[in-house]
Order: sequence, then structure tokens, then C-alpha cells
Amino acid sequence: MSEEVPLTPIGREQIHKLESALLIGSILRPDVLEELRKAEERLTWVDSLAVAAAALAREKAKMSVSQIADELGRSEATIRNHLGGKTKAGQIVRETYERFLREGVKLELPSIFELKQPSLEEAIRSGEVVKKEEVDKLKEKYEAEINDLKNQLSEARKSLDELRSKIEKVKDALTNVVELLK
Repeated sequence: MSEEVPLTPIGREQIHKLESALLIGSILRPDVLEELRKAEERLTWVDSLAVAAAALAREKAKMSVSQIADELGRSEATIRNHLGGKTKAGQIVRETYERFLREGVKLELPSIFELKQPSLEEAIRSGEVVKKEEVDKLKEKYEAEINDLKNQLSEARKSLDELRSKIEKVKDALTNVVELLK
């Protein structure tokens, strides 16, 4: 990300920047990518990461657990579990935040080829013959996986946006009810 991402956000825009950075930074971890590749409930897993990222960003903006739960449409217990690291998603997002504190916010695509296959240089050194067709097949395979993960991330963002929209509608409705009761 070329934008400055505040680690102690003030206001909605900064909260959303930190939330997005935490989600993307968490999803792009090699261990998480591997889990997502084999996870049967991939969308649930991405959703949990999204909620954990949203909760942590809001906690860093000094919002209370009840405010976070209301805003995200989740129970206070769920939010506490994510923030307390009692969930795998909460642990991963917290580790990502701690890495941001140490190293700054750097979001780079990991080399997926390194996760599964030796590099071309290693293959040549070991005497393996690597044909261009094999390289092209691997490239296609991993590009498809990357596109699949990007689509999943896009779907998770859409779900999060829909959730935010619903929350705003409920807030508006509650504001109207309060006004009528005055």
C-alpha cells in the first residue's frame, strides 16, 4: 500500500485503512494462504479474519467492546474472543498488527512459487530438467489460485461493506425512533 496506514487510527477513514491493511496483511501470510487453500469453509475463515481485523482496528481507535460489537453486528463475546486472541483469526490479526508495529505496514504478495516448488535456480543446481511447458503450467496454476484468493478477498470485502451498510441503516432507524420518542 502506498498510503500511510495509521496504527492508532482517529476517525472512520483511518480505522478503515488499518482494518484493510490488517486483513490483507493477515491473508497474505504464507501460513494463512496455505490454510485458505485447503480450508473447506474458506469464506467463514476469511469472514473471521475480516471481523478480527475490524475489531482490532476499532480497539486501536479506543472504541469499547460494546461499540465494536454494535458496529460490526457481532456479539460482545465474539469480539472479546477475537481481541483476546482466543480465536485463530484473532491471533493471526494481532500478530500482523505487532509485525506492523515492528516493521511498518508493508503489504507485498509472497512468492507463492517458493511455497510449493523449488526456484528455477535450485532446480538447475539439483540437476532437474525444467521444461518451459512445466513452468508455464505452474504459472497458470498459481495465477489461478491467486485470482481465486483475490476473488475471495473481494467477496469478503463486499460482505463487510454490506454489513456496514446494514449497520448504518439500523443506526438511522434507531436515531429516527429516538427522535420520535422525544
